[in-house]
Amino acid sequence: MLDSPLMGMPGCGIMIRDGGAVPGAWEVSRSAMKRVFLSVGALCLAVAAGQAAAGTVTDSAGRNVDVPGEIRTVYAAGGPASVLVYMLRPDALAGWPRALREWERPYVPPAYRDLPETGMLTGRGGEANLERILRLEPDVRVEFGSDRDTFMSLADRVPRQSGIPYVLFDGRLENTAESLRRVGAAIGVPERGERPAADIAARLARVDAVLAQVPETQRPRVYLARGPDGLETGLRGSINTEIIERAGGRNVAYTADGRRGLTQASIEQVIAADPDTIVTWDPHFYRAVWSSPLWAGITAVRTGRVYLSPTAPFGWIDRPPSVNRFMGLTWLAGVFYPELWDGDLRTETRDFYRLYYHIDLSPEDLDRLLEWARGQAP
Repeated sequence: MLDSPLMGMPGCGIMIRDGGAVPGAWEVSRSAMKRVFLSVGALCLAVAAGQAAAGTVTDSAGRNVDVPGEIRTVYAAGGPASVLVYMLRPDALAGWPRALREWERPYVPPAYRDLPETGMLTGRGGEANLERILRLEPDVRVEFGSDRDTFMSLADRVPRQSGIPYVLFDGRLENTAESLRRVGAAIGVPERGERPAADIAARLARVDAVLAQVPETQRPRVYLARGPDGLETGLRGSINTEIIERAGGRNVAYTADGRRGLTQASIEQVIAADPDTIVTWDPHFYRAVWSSPLWAGITAVRTGRVYLSPTAPFGWIDRPPSVNRFMGLTWLAGVFYPELWDGDLRTETRDFYRLYYHIDLSPEDLDRLLEWARGQAP
């Protein structure tokens, strides 16, 4: 009796025995058995190789990370990663970094509105602890962003403490399509990244076609006003203002040394910069700016070019800076270049929410979003 060594190979519950004919069984010649053995062996080796390949992911930091062959639960380490995982595989998302607000809930399907609040490992307010994460029993943790040093530190520390693999992916706008494909592979759905990746490429191409017609000196000078006083902003090149700059806005907030990230401005600095366009996601600031004597002399306010970005279920500008920003790319291109941009915001918003957020918006919810984009926040 000869037991085949293939019995122990992944995906091959097979044992071939030589001799000892069982009554009623087919009798197979030794040469035929050899041919069967070789054919099955080749198949099993292919299956094993496929499983090994699927279990190793190369992330954006260049690390080869072993992930389980079957992914059931994914922990998103921060806000950007949660949007990405939700878009690609909502059924596997362990929870939201913070619970959805009441006005955000209509823009997420009922099945995902009440996922638990998991906290964040990264980003502002990162407070999640390992004990809380381990209770969720995730198969893998995903991060999506641009702060490589912070992420690398976590990537080295967290797996050692928990035993859960941690993969990092580049959240920069221009690298999003490639990251979509990589994250899809990492969480077991490689095919799901392809359609949004193609959609992103098409959106960027449309914007490039418009910008090719506008000299840089004629593009709007834009200030991002964050928070209720509007004085927190993103420096040129930061992930928070990427979408404004990619849509053709010239960010007026910058430093001589090229520093990036969020910064606190003074009203004197904003007055001196005198932007002709202001973009904000804060409804308190938006309502107050029109009557504020501090902002009254700024060109954007005098000419009525202050724009309010919707933030449901995620922001169109940032909050968080993830794939949700591509809705903002479409919106801002129309705001900055209305005479050149060819598109219907109603149709594009409905299609975006269907593809990225898995929801068919009711006419009422869609109207509410478009009114929001016209300055009427709920």
